[in-house]
Amino acid sequence: MESMNEAHERRRVDFDLQAGEAFLCDGAFCLRGVFRDWVEPLRHGVETNLADPGPHGQKSIGDAEQGRFFNDYCNWQRIPEFSAFLHGSSVATVAGLAMGANRAQFFHEHVLVKEAGPARATPWHHDMPYYCVEGTQTVTVWVALDDVPLETTLRFVAGSHRWGRLFYPRWFKDGANYDYRGPGYEPVPDIDAEPERHRILAWPLLAGDALLFDFRTLHGTLGTPLKQRRRAFAARWLGDDVRYCERPGRTSPPFPGLQQNPGEAMREDWFPVLWRAGVSETQP
Repeated sequence: MESMNEAHERRRVDFDLQAGEAFLCDGAFCLRGVFRDWVEPLRHGVETNLADPGPHGQKSIGDAEQGRFFNDYCNWQRIPEFSAFLHGSSVATVAGLAMGANRAQFFHEHVLVKEAGPARATPWHHDMPYYCVEGTQTVTVWVALDDVPLETTLRFVAGSHRWGRLFYPRWFKDGANYDYRGPGYEPVPDIDAEPERHRILAWPLLAGDALLFDFRTLHGTLGTPLKQRRRAFAARWLGDDVRYCERPGRTSPPFPGLQQNPGEAMREDWFPVLWRAGVSETQP
């Protein structure tokens, strides 16, 4: 007869595998309460980040304009709470199981803070064209650090990660396309103009819930005013088939000094592998 700990571990892994099946089908999934115990440490880390932004930190919209929005990334090595979450929680396990991969390689973290008040819609976009990587096994684990009602949550176009299309990256300030000069990219279709053609996924969130979505999945938000602050910590992960690629323009993050050739696996000294299949897993 299995012990209580063994039964708990089996149920937890089964749940993650079921989530992985839905994630692979739709390109997005919501996990309830899995990081509840990490909300306060991550909030503390976000406040540290706000007080001392990194070189990439920016307010996407100015203070006097509609929709105050701060974002920053690549600070996990200098903010202890971020590093502790990546190494001490089950986030790498969740990422690896969702991707159906043999390993979960950490790409970067992203802090996003929307202040209460009037808000601009985040335009429909997908993340892959912003990045210097390509492959089919990718996932963002977007952890809500505040409750998020349905009208202000992220929205996803189900199955868009399987369209086999790359859309121009877009500026969040005005929705304009990046000036990518090269073949293979197209404008994002007007999803809201033909809602009957698409299945839109959206979940209200409690602090500690997590959204999982593929780098290729189209997502965005409505321009509904926020009644309270919305903080989130996103950890982005790479699976077995992800390789370095060059984009025909600026990538975000830019990773200055990264020496890679197209088609190479991402360097593990820059992007550590934090979970491998069959290796003992960490509890949330």
